[in-house]
Amino acid sequence: FFFSSQQVSAMVKFLKPGKVVVLLTGRFAGKKAVIVKNFDDGTASRPYGHATVVGLQKEPRKVTKRQTAKRQAKKSSLKTFIKTVNYTHLMPTRYTLDVDFKHVTPDVSENSTKKVEARKDCKKLLEEKFKTGKNRWFFTKLRF
Repeated sequence: FFFSSQQVSAMVKFLKPGKVVVLLTGRFAGKKAVIVKNFDDGTASRPYGHATVVGLQKEPRKVTKRQTAKRQAKKSSLKTFIKTVNYTHLMPTRYTLDVDFKHVTPDVSENSTKKVEARKDCKKLLEEKFKTGKNRWFFTKLRF
């Protein structure tokens, strides 16, 4: 069986920005993340397909009416992370999340002060998204 070069290169690019993925290895294994920018052909420093992702390090917990307002605020907070991950360590899901992470640029992962600022901005954006009540699945802990 021979394939023409056109058929081989016509592989569908499904790892697009906004796609929800699950990280498979490392410190954040089993955590959900959203692709911010993808590099299908790699870069000079990383010559393989990879993506910059923003994920949930700590998901919001269950809130009940009888809890105090302070307690509810604490339980509905979340913690984020920014990471550049090889495609082989990502598992795509059928879900997408349309959040504009404009503060996450490729140079963020090298500079720690920029990374902290970007993480805070991402946290704000994701907490707003959580409060809308949509995208429920993304904000729940993976059970496995």
